[in-house]
Amino acid sequence: MKKAVIALGLAVVMFLSFAYVYAQDPKVGPEVKGVQGHTYEHHWKKLNLDPKQKAGLRELHRKFKGETAQLVGQLVTKRIELRLLWSDPKADSAAILAKEKELRDLQNQMKDKIVQYKLEARKLLKPEQIEKLGFMGGMGFGFGRGFHHHERGFKESF
Repeated sequence: MKKAVIALGLAVVMFLSFAYVYAQDPKVGPEVKGVQGHTYEHHWKKLNLDPKQKAGLRELHRKFKGETAQLVGQLVTKRIELRLLWSDPKADSAAILAKEKELRDLQNQMKDKIVQYKLEARKLLKPEQIEKLGFMGGMGFGFGRGFHHHERGFKESF
């Protein structure tokens, strides 16, 4: 058990270090590859964003990453703790259920932050650009099906 706690602590420290460095990445924008390895530059081209809008979205995304880095770290920690509980034959069912609830609460917090981020990003767009988003399959800022993989490596796809 002591080895598991040490491994968990090391994993959390490494992850938070990575998240901090990644949050400082100046290359935020359409040239950054997404979760599935493709860029979202085509979304920006379809929306015909002006330089001011692109700069605003980059700044908004930088802020979002900084504000959610700790939450992402907590999500990773809870997932590891939950895996340890599931793999422990002596683990109590109530402890597993409680940890599942803690994880769901953190996931809901992250979803709320994503919605807030999208709403802020939407404010930077013109009405005709917002209309185009519906035809592009949603918000179009990299929060598609694969976004929630951030919990496994903070690879959001903006």
